[in-house]
Amino acid sequence: MKIAVFSTKQYDQKFLLAANGAVEHEFNFFEEKLNSNTVFLAQGHDAICCFVNDILTAHVLDQLKTFGIKFIALRCAGFNQVDIRHADSIGIKVTHVPAYSPYAVAEFALTLILALNRKIHRAYNRVRDGNFSIEGLQGFDLYGSTIGLVGTGKIGRVMAQILSGFGVRVLGYDVFPNKEFGALGKYVDLDTLFAESNIVSLHCPLTPDTYHIVDQHSIAKMKRGVMIINTSRGALVDAPAVIEGLKSGQIGYLGLDVYEQEADVFYENLSEEIIQDDVLQRLIAFPNVLVTSHQAYFTETALRNIAQTTLDNVAAFDSGEELKNAVTIEMLH
Repeated sequence: MKIAVFSTKQYDQKFLLAANGAVEHEFNFFEEKLNSNTVFLAQGHDAICCFVNDILTAHVLDQLKTFGIKFIALRCAGFNQVDIRHADSIGIKVTHVPAYSPYAVAEFALTLILALNRKIHRAYNRVRDGNFSIEGLQGFDLYGSTIGLVGTGKIGRVMAQILSGFGVRVLGYDVFPNKEFGALGKYVDLDTLFAESNIVSLHCPLTPDTYHIVDQHSIAKMKRGVMIINTSRGALVDAPAVIEGLKSGQIGYLGLDVYEQEADVFYENLSEEIIQDDVLQRLIAFPNVLVTSHQAYFTETALRNIAQTTLDNVAAFDSGEELKNAVTIEMLH
């Protein structure tokens, strides 16, 4: 198959070409994100491969349909960037990579917790400037604290397993509870999780029900000085509301690997430019905020698994086999 691959960096090409092996699909790699302005690049291809910040609206999907494209291979777990209902209505199949390395994301979420708590980012900068004072760098023991996990799928369960070694109390909330998490933590309703957790870590997908699950109302229910971690989807967090929480001291720490308006910023080198996003600039300015560029997944293991699963999905579509990783309308609820 001839595949247009959007939003590609050098590492995407490396791992996709390695996974291609003897199959030898023909790839055309584009650094551009797929949207209404770049969809023309998909002409002449049999399928497209997209990532988290490609925007596949109904209009874009209609354009793809006119080009004869019937298959979209997402090389990510999330699919909120695609109008799945419209894709289904016009006969375009969509697959995703539901699991690539839950360990990578869970370990990174823990990294954010530890770095924020012990203020590693601030200590690093101080020492580089010759400042060896530890004033203002005091943290707290994780042992004995309560950590709430919103979402107990594969990543949430791995997170719970890791946290069990720290001697913390783990609370969980999920609309689909599972027995594996039940052996590691305690399920509670969302309000209880917010009220009792010293740290709230988000591991749920973005759906209409979880959009801005962290907003001014939920923040008000949390403990004063709470730590909030988001390594899932940016739109789970209402950024302006979080800024108000930081200013008032209701939020004591914030770790974000994702951001609702990240599409034009993350994965790009903007060091020589003036970033126009005032909300993001304000967030970065807080000393108790740590923002990273959607890198929680970014390990060799994860990249290899993403590429292999993506190619397996392509092979299944090409041969008319069942699409085990298909994104369906039922998954939107």
